[in-house]
This record gives sequence, C-alpha cells and structure tokens, in this order.
Amino acid sequence: MSVTVRIPTILRTYTGGRAEVNAEGATLGDVIADLEKNHTGISARVLDDQGKLRRFVNVYVNDDDVRFAQGLETGTPDGAGVSIIPAVAGG
Repeated sequence: MSVTVRIPTILRTYTGGRAEVNAEGATLGDVIADLEKNHTGISARVLDDQGKLRRFVNVYVNDDDVRFAQGLETGTPDGAGVSIIPAVAGG
C-alpha cells in the first residue's frame, strides 16, 4: 500500500528537507521500515530501543491516533495519510 507521510520539521534532515514523502506498507510498522530504508536514521527518532513508538511521538493514520488503534500494527490502506507529530511541552 502506498501512503503519504507528513514529516515534522525536526525530522526533515532525514528526508532532504521534504515535508511529505511516499512510503509503502500494509501496516504502520511496514511504513516505518520503508521510511528507514529510504531515509536512513528516521526510525530511531520515531521508535525506541525496543522497537515501539516513542512516548513523545504521536502518529496518526488519516485522523486516527494509532495509540488508540493497533499501534505499529495499525493498517495503512492505499492512499492513507500518515502524520508524525512530536509532542510539544511547555507552559
């Protein structure tokens, strides 16, 4: 499945400055693996040492927060939009 991944500014150094990139995969985990294959280093910013989504990185498939779906097993249908959004802290 081909999806469009929206890349936050902080991760654009891995995508040559591009705000959106295409990736392939039937699940979010597959999409992240494809991103890593084509944009080396990006998965280390999204996944922790155990291969799970980092605590302060929010990921959406279309408008659905994957933490309330199946996490990395969340399906990514053809044409879906995936958004990677780092959490922002402050007061």
